[in-house]
Amino acid sequence: MDDVVRILDFLKLSERLKLELRHSWLSNGRHESVAEHSWQMALMALLMHRHLEVEIDLEKTLKMIVVHDLVEVEAGDVPSFATGEAMGRKAAREAAAMESIRRRLPGAIGREIQALWQEYEAKRSNEAKFAGALDKLEVQVQHNLADMATWEPVEYDLVYTKMDGPCAFDPFLTAFCAAVKAQAETRMRETGVDPDDVRRRVGTVRAP
Repeated sequence: MDDVVRILDFLKLSERLKLELRHSWLSNGRHESVAEHSWQMALMALLMHRHLEVEIDLEKTLKMIVVHDLVEVEAGDVPSFATGEAMGRKAAREAAAMESIRRRLPGAIGREIQALWQEYEAKRSNEAKFAGALDKLEVQVQHNLADMATWEPVEYDLVYTKMDGPCAFDPFLTAFCAAVKAQAETRMRETGVDPDDVRRRVGTVRAP
C-alpha cells in the first residue's frame, strides 16, 4: 500500500505538467502545455520510428519522452533561447528536481525514471538522440501551426539553427527537418519575412 500511496502522490505532482505552459502557442491561440508537448513527441516517435535507418528501441524511446520534461514540475520550463541566470542555473535546477522525483517514488521506479532522464540528457544512445531530435522538431511543427504574431524575433533564426544538428544522425530525420523548415519558410513569406535574409543573418545557405 505504501507504493500505491507514493505513486498516487506523484501523479498529483506530475499533473503540474498539464498546467505548466511553454513558450509555444497552439493554433487556437492558447499556450501549449508541457504535457501536450510530450504527447506530440510520443506520437511523432510512433509515426516516424519505422522510417529510421538507425536501430532504436521504440518502447525505450517512448519512456524517455514521457519522463524527459518531468523535472519541470519543480524547475519550470526554460525556453531554449533563454539567457542569463535562468539558463545558467537550468542544468543544476533540473538535476536537483530529478533527484527529488527519484526520492518521491518507490525505489525501482524512481531509479528507472532517473536513469532514463540522465540517458536523455547525455544524448549518446540512439533512443536519446531520436527523442532529442523529436524535442526540437515538435517545437517547430507547433510554431508552424500557430499564428505568426506569436513568433519571437529570435524564432526566425532558430528555424535554421535548432533542428539540423539533432536530426543529422539519421537520413529520414534530416529529410523531415528539411520539410519542417520548408513549412516555416512558407509561413514567413506569408507575413512578409524573407527566409533568404534570415539565412544570411544566421550564416546558413540554402540546401542544393
